[in-house]
Amino acid sequence: MDRRDALAALVAFGACTGSRFSLAQAPSKVRILGLLSEGQPSTPEQWEKTRFALKLKELGWVNGKNLIVERVYGEGKPERLPALAAALVRKRADVIFAVGPEAAVDAARTTRTIPIVFWGVSAPVEQGLIASYARPGRNVTGVAYNADLEIFPKLLHIVRQLSPAADRAAYFSFLTALRTVGGGTFSEVDRKMEIAAKRLGFDLRAYPIAKREDFDTAFEGILGFRAQALVTVTTWFSYLERQRIIEFADRNRLLSVFDTKQFADAGGLVSYGPDIWTMYEQAAGYVDRILRGAKPGDLPVEQPTKFELAVNLATAKTFGLAIPQSVLVQADHLIE
Repeated sequence: MDRRDALAALVAFGACTGSRFSLAQAPSKVRILGLLSEGQPSTPEQWEKTRFALKLKELGWVNGKNLIVERVYGEGKPERLPALAAALVRKRADVIFAVGPEAAVDAARTTRTIPIVFWGVSAPVEQGLIASYARPGRNVTGVAYNADLEIFPKLLHIVRQLSPAADRAAYFSFLTALRTVGGGTFSEVDRKMEIAAKRLGFDLRAYPIAKREDFDTAFEGILGFRAQALVTVTTWFSYLERQRIIEFADRNRLLSVFDTKQFADAGGLVSYGPDIWTMYEQAAGYVDRILRGAKPGDLPVEQPTKFELAVNLATAKTFGLAIPQSVLVQADHLIE
């Protein structure tokens, strides 16, 4: 399954594997699950094959029988999300599954009564979605992607391991100003990246991406900067442009480091980050518990339980790059 399925699967997904409920114990009442995603639509067939949908089925929730899934997608246009969230409220969804930080904020702004389960949010407290990880409060809980935003600086550490001599690194700044439920913005990613860059001896340049068209300007800037490495975090923008990003990095012999394995599968040099499939199963587990009566404010926000390091040896070979043994021994996946 490629990243299209992953992120297009990024549109649906979850898991409490220890649930005592079985398919035979599924409630007879038909419930409505609203899916609010920042990304691209998937077909019904793709949806049914996602780990999220499969986990829900395992837990007793079958789409078209005791569950109706209403799926709406922003298609990479965040400005569409408020109206889509309102549409799910009008459909009287029993739970809203919000995929991504923008979707989560718009869902939380739209309703304070319908339970919301978010996925892929890096700063849920700072964005006003929850009071704390242990006691979320209000009507929101979910699976955080990257608590304390520490995974992003970690990518710079990997660049340093790949090339002790590299001193110029670039990254796409997608998360410079995250919106908050209260109407403000939260900015922390750039600061953490700058601190890590200084500690590791990098001259680091951020290239803001607010829309897909910004990549052309960013590519020109990166070449002018003569960057030796490119760090990319996963958003819908980067996913939709993933092949261009990878081809740009490979063509210009940039050490490309990503935060999800699907980018390494597509030709990126290295990836390090959480297993998004397991995260989708975690989210499905919370949807199940809420549909059975649990209150979201009482369910602690979960965090990724599994992280993966993937190295694309074929890409390294085209560079003539010898991957250090210190990286290889840590790798969970070697792609040839």
